[in-house]
Amino acid sequence: MNLRIYTADDTRTAMGPWAERLATCSLLDDARRNLYRAVTDAQYTALNLEEPGPSAHVIRDCARALRSMLAARSDRLAGISATQALLDVAAGRPRGDLGPGFHAEMTHIWMGLRGEVRPAQFVPGPDPDSEGGDKMTSELGHLWEAAANYTARYEDGLSPEAVARRQERKAEILQATGGTEADWQSWEWQARHAFGRVREVEAAVALTDSERQGLEAAEESRLPFSVTPYYASLMDKVPGHRDRSIRAQVFPSVPVAHAWGVTLEQAGRESMDYMGEGLTSPVPLVTRRYPSIAVLKPFNACPQLCVYCQRNWEICGVMSPEALAPWEQIENALWWIESNPAITELLITGGDPLGMSDALLERLLKRVAAIKHIDVVRIGTRTPVTVPMRITERLADIISRVREPGTREVMVVTHIQHPYEVTPELVQAVDRLRSRGIGVYNQLVYTFYVSRRFEATSLRMLLRRAGVDPYYTFVAKAKPELRGYRVPLARLLQEQKEEVRLLPGTRRTDEAVYNIPRLGKSHIRAAQHRDLIGVGPDGARIYEFHPWEKNITPREPHVGADVPIYEYLQRLAAIGENLRDYHTIWYYF
Repeated sequence: MNLRIYTADDTRTAMGPWAERLATCSLLDDARRNLYRAVTDAQYTALNLEEPGPSAHVIRDCARALRSMLAARSDRLAGISATQALLDVAAGRPRGDLGPGFHAEMTHIWMGLRGEVRPAQFVPGPDPDSEGGDKMTSELGHLWEAAANYTARYEDGLSPEAVARRQERKAEILQATGGTEADWQSWEWQARHAFGRVREVEAAVALTDSERQGLEAAEESRLPFSVTPYYASLMDKVPGHRDRSIRAQVFPSVPVAHAWGVTLEQAGRESMDYMGEGLTSPVPLVTRRYPSIAVLKPFNACPQLCVYCQRNWEICGVMSPEALAPWEQIENALWWIESNPAITELLITGGDPLGMSDALLERLLKRVAAIKHIDVVRIGTRTPVTVPMRITERLADIISRVREPGTREVMVVTHIQHPYEVTPELVQAVDRLRSRGIGVYNQLVYTFYVSRRFEATSLRMLLRRAGVDPYYTFVAKAKPELRGYRVPLARLLQEQKEEVRLLPGTRRTDEAVYNIPRLGKSHIRAAQHRDLIGVGPDGARIYEFHPWEKNITPREPHVGADVPIYEYLQRLAAIGENLRDYHTIWYYF
């Protein structure tokens, strides 16, 4: 199903009689007031009917979004006036800058204000012959049947077919590298043989033309990339839909590579600090953005690199000998933490701290355990996914010694992105940790490559079976070069309300958040965390995100543009998705 091209005529038609009234306004302020009254009257009328229709909540939300965009302050912050754009459209004045994405947004908002919205179409209707409790049971059964049909589309790495497929790929990669089975089971061998050049990757993995172009651009731009032999074995012999997410995580796109090269040449690595960690670093190796938790980064390298890594500007490379900070610097960072008793939780990350040797990690953890006010230790690592043989019995013992039940808890936070990554090796690594009382939590980055209907939901269902607790779902960072990975905020909200909500509570424990530069995590569960203040010419929604501390201490808000819903739906259509399944996306703000 293709997405039709929206024009100014669609926006005028959706506005209905409001367009005619607006066209008579000669002044922008008059248009603002008239639109505000019209929107409010429409909401008042709809919500005060004796029996408000099923779209009453959509009318409320569209009215709120429109009113927010009509404010003069919104014009200043967004850099575009929604009121002026609507006034020009209503009056028939040509606006060549307003594209199909803009008109699609405005058409759907005005349709929503008129209540012309149906429920999500992927859900079949209830049994018309059911009554009372039977009717409720029938409806719930239909809901879960729809969810199960969608989750069945996504193969995981535990299926017999996937296991056999990976065994064949392992044999091919061992032959290409000259390795043995004993080598394969060694995490040090995996790290040493991580593929970090185009010719190395091509020897083990069949690449698409776009993947090869991205890797060549990365090599030219000096953007580090790497794939462990184990992780390469998760990629199918012929690239396809099953391994799309796996490949997208490690093969940089051309825009990502070019942006890296230009920034490195013109502004240096520090300018890539998107989250402003340098501004929240009291001493080297430490970041503190929240009152009672600090981040310690003793090792700035990983066995495998993620394309959308938050700290790629700090990463030295693949297991670089320069990655480990001098012990004197680590000790100074720990002394600072020890001198600040408000810090009760410590996140040890990097890089990947499990890239350190057992001896060094044990030394570090013993020192952390000596800080009496630290009662929770988190270890951020992707090794259970990228090189699960790192989680040895000895390593699990080393980590478990930090635990003192009732006094100090230790946990591992990892990043499993797709069901196809969940393998018997990963499950075994998780079980080694859990058998010693070490909790394992997952942080999902909600990218285009995991955003199809029920795709991320199928991961959450699988994680619980594998012994992993869903922890956070992150909106991908709004860096321009990551546009191909980003998903509209509306899609994540839609997923949370229409898909995740169908799961039992124990399988939807993750919190959806938007990471804001210099401000940290912004929860998106409630509308008061942000305001929609405009729509760009391309249809990108422009939001004002409010700081988490807004009711505690003064902080400036953050204004940022989202990915256009229209553009996102075009991409879904290009990979064969039925856009009727997503039509309610326009009504999440």
